[in-house]
Amino acid sequence: MKRILDCHASDFAAMSGRELLAAIAGSEGRTIACETIGALMPMLGDITNAEFAAAMGADILLLNLFDVQHPVIRALPECAPEDTVRKLKALTGRPVGINLEPIDEEIAGQREGMWAMTDGRVATLENARRASDMGVDMILLTGNPGMGVKNAAIERTLRLYRRELGERIILAAGKMHAAGVLGEGAQNIITREDVRAFVEAGADIILLPAPGTVPGITMEAVRELVSYAHSLGALTITAIGTSQEGADTATIRQIALMCKMTGTDIHHLGDAGYGGMALPENIMAYSVAVRGIRHTYHRMADSINR
Repeated sequence: MKRILDCHASDFAAMSGRELLAAIAGSEGRTIACETIGALMPMLGDITNAEFAAAMGADILLLNLFDVQHPVIRALPECAPEDTVRKLKALTGRPVGINLEPIDEEIAGQREGMWAMTDGRVATLENARRASDMGVDMILLTGNPGMGVKNAAIERTLRLYRRELGERIILAAGKMHAAGVLGEGAQNIITREDVRAFVEAGADIILLPAPGTVPGITMEAVRELVSYAHSLGALTITAIGTSQEGADTATIRQIALMCKMTGTDIHHLGDAGYGGMALPENIMAYSVAVRGIRHTYHRMADSINR
């Protein structure tokens, strides 16, 4: 099995979910995932934010606020709605994941503006099946700011998805901030008990806040949880979900090295540079910090036709 560092678009297109997980594990903490919001105006106008993130070195593209019932990625060439993800994968040559949110029904639709919940973003079984049919490689069960997503709801949804979908799709789970649940803030965002519960419920990847991005989340604390997840057979992703993906490059490098020291498998940069994706220079700076110039430029230069 190739490491993700050495994979081309044709390799990704031919991989099963289990093979992609093996390629990530084989890269020993040098996989970059970038979150983008397709519904916002792209930073480059007529190029999708996902394409921009891929060009700066992202190995995996994660779509936030993506409604599987009414998919929108601005600047994507015209295609049928059900082909949106496949078109994006054709343009970038990258695996694509999406966020779905396990929220209580009474919360849905209460928020206004950018974060307003829509039916196609709720973590229902119907939406998971629809995502898989669209070509999505990974579903991340998590919560956006203030959405009230609780760890118990994530666990229940994991069990449902794994039972009904089998290994049809990679399942990741966790929170990068409290997501509006006061009792699950700081060191309680995700605990050792949550890690075990998520893995036993079917999670392939456990998401944890990156050290230095949430009050009380230290490198040592995350390192302990990463080691525990690995002992249970799961991979991990450390996430910058507190807008520090829009900080200066010196801060990004510091977070990157702390994440590397935790032993994490995947490094996540959120979607809040100016809005819609991380600052492009931060994607590159992070990549260089954890895997050097050679692998960073290799990913940036690799043609989608290979």
